[in-house]
Parts: sequence; C-alpha cells; structure tokens
Amino acid sequence: MSIIQISHLYHRFADGTPGLDDVTLAFEEGEFTVVAGANGSGKTTLLRHINGLLFSDSGTVTVGGKSVKADPSAARQQVGLVFQDADSQIVGETVYDDVAFGPENLSLERTQINQRVNQALAAVDLSGFENKMPHHLSGGEKRRLAIAGVLAMAPRVLMMDEPFSNLDYPATCRVLDHILDLHKNGHTIIVTTHDLEKVIAHAQRLVVLVKGRVVKDGIPAEVIGGIERYGIRPPCSVQLGQGIRPWVN
Repeated sequence: MSIIQISHLYHRFADGTPGLDDVTLAFEEGEFTVVAGANGSGKTTLLRHINGLLFSDSGTVTVGGKSVKADPSAARQQVGLVFQDADSQIVGETVYDDVAFGPENLSLERTQINQRVNQALAAVDLSGFENKMPHHLSGGEKRRLAIAGVLAMAPRVLMMDEPFSNLDYPATCRVLDHILDLHKNGHTIIVTTHDLEKVIAHAQRLVVLVKGRVVKDGIPAEVIGGIERYGIRPPCSVQLGQGIRPWVN
C-alpha cells in the first residue's frame, strides 16, 4: 500500500532554475528507500514537497490519500523530516524541551508528552540526557536529538536528508544503527544521500535523481550498475566487483 503518492511534480525556484522535473513516485508503507543524486539533483527539494515545506508549481503530492498542499499540517504529523543541519532543527534549551516541543504543539496531555519524549530518547539512545543543553552535545548526538524530536511526533514516515553528513565513523555507525532499528520497528524510511557507501546495503529501493528528474528507480542491485555516470560514487564493494555489501558488519 502506497503511503506517499507523487504525480507529475514540477518545481522551479525563484530565479527560474528547475528543482523538480515531472517527478512521479510512490512510496510503500514500511519500505526503506534511498534517494541518491549529486549536489543540486533535487533530493532536498523532493523531501520538502513531501513534508509540505514547499508546494508544487504543477503536480500533486498526497500522504495517506490526502493532499499535502491542502493540509500540510496533517502531512507533517505523518511524515517527519530530519534536516541535514541538525542545529537548524534544535529549538529547546534542554534536550527534554527540544523533544517535547512538537508534542506540546499538538496540545497533548503532559503525561502523553512525557511518554513520547521518554520513548523517543530511548529509541536514539539518549535517555539520561534530558537536562543537557543541546549546544553541549557532539555532532552525532545532535543528529540523534533531531531524530528524537521527529519521532516524538509519532510519524508513520521518517525522512532524513544526508543523515551522515559531517559525522565521524563512530557517530555514523550509531546513527545508522538507529535508522535500521526504526525500520525494523515498522517505520517507512526515506534517506537522501550522494554517498551510497554507508546505507545502500540495507535499502530495499534506490531512486536516482539528476537535475530534478528520476533517471533510475528499482532494487539497488539492479540500479547501481554504472551509477557513476550520474555523479554518484559507487560503493567500494561494487567497484571491486563484490556486489553490494554492508559498510560495516
């Protein structure tokens, strides 16, 4: 069952530059999709349309059968977006305040808010961090805090824009582990990246964007051949002729 439907979506920026060019895609419930492309390919623009942060010049986006343009607030409750720059998403003075911000804006009871905050922090291994100030956290901890803030809204879909950007190896491993746990627990996952190395072995689907157009879409093992022609570096295992293999075991 498709939770997200995108039909003939176009977008142009204020200067006339095309951002999306006739994009038609559907995302199934429980699917783990990687959207890959070089910088400027339209990955972030696509996510912002799904989340209702941008609206199309032409075409439609629906979440759960409802138009995102007609009711963006409803779409954002079902589809959470973790930005590439975690700092831009952190608004609370403490870790607890930051994760509670979303549920508080839903006007939930305090017991429900506490429960959501505790569950979200546990899901990203930040229990015990409630009273810490976000600006004292490491880069990886901030990324996990941003994920927790989205999880507290209880979305059906979790979208992450370049989630491993500027993270060192240990932090990348921890963020990847949490993404995989969320998928195992039933979340629909959409991850954008220009670096397939870390995540592609775990994905069920690979969508490739070039200048706002979908040029490939399918099972990663069938799509990844020749992907360097689109400005995307193939995983080392593929370059060595070993097929798609996990980045870490």
